[in-house]
Amino acid sequence: MKKIKTVLLCVLISTSLVGCSEIEEATETTAASETIDLQTEVDAYKEFAIEQMDQFVVETEKFVESVKAGDIEAAKAQYPLARMYFERSEPIAESFGDLDPRIDARLADLEEEGKGKEDWTGYHKIEYGLWVENTTEGYSEIADQLLGDAKELRARVETVEVTPDLMMTGSVDLLNEVSTSKITGEEEIYSHTDLYDFKANIEGAEKIFHILEPKIQAKDEALAKNLQDKFGALNELLANYETGDKGFVSYEELTSEDTKRLSEAVNQLGEPLSQMGIIME
Repeated sequence: MKKIKTVLLCVLISTSLVGCSEIEEATETTAASETIDLQTEVDAYKEFAIEQMDQFVVETEKFVESVKAGDIEAAKAQYPLARMYFERSEPIAESFGDLDPRIDARLADLEEEGKGKEDWTGYHKIEYGLWVENTTEGYSEIADQLLGDAKELRARVETVEVTPDLMMTGSVDLLNEVSTSKITGEEEIYSHTDLYDFKANIEGAEKIFHILEPKIQAKDEALAKNLQDKFGALNELLANYETGDKGFVSYEELTSEDTKRLSEAVNQLGEPLSQMGIIME
């Protein structure tokens, strides 16, 4: 079929004295010119992920120290802030299928796999101890494992092959995380600190957009403006639930109207965000 198309093309344009070889060469040149080099953006995103993981280890260490010292109130205050560094860089963290659940699995996730509390580790296990059992007793070993897993994750981030596809798919995945678990209050079922995770996921997606923004703007200025507006609207909405100490109100304080507005803002951002990958192909 390919040969037939080439012959027909040669016949149709023969009167203009343009040879077939010249047309093929022009096509190849055009295709090459349309290839977008995103290596600078890929490097910038990996640098961002490493920075987040560095800070995740630092804040997890503080959290673990509080847990092991039996300081429940300090651990509760540190818990959502430390987790934000993980949530911002989750597209990369999730690429390690063994480490991610050890750090971030909910009990419901394990139960779906036929496992129980004895198999549970990580942040949400300690969350249960802090907010449900109101104790840190018996959690020192879990805390030590959490810190070890955080350090291992940081080391393994160096080995990740970051690609433009990982970035663009990752930004959409972060938004999906918000719409499937954060917006329902399922993620932080004991502490109700879901809005911290919500904000961090949005920041992670927005960082990817900002890294790619100059290239997106060059390809589709309207899309770039639309994404700016939609991120701005969602961040403005989230600001209504901030507290004076850069934190967020408990998810239990949100009304059904609040969650509806947040859900609508997320959905309005989702469609243009998914277009990034299409126009950058």
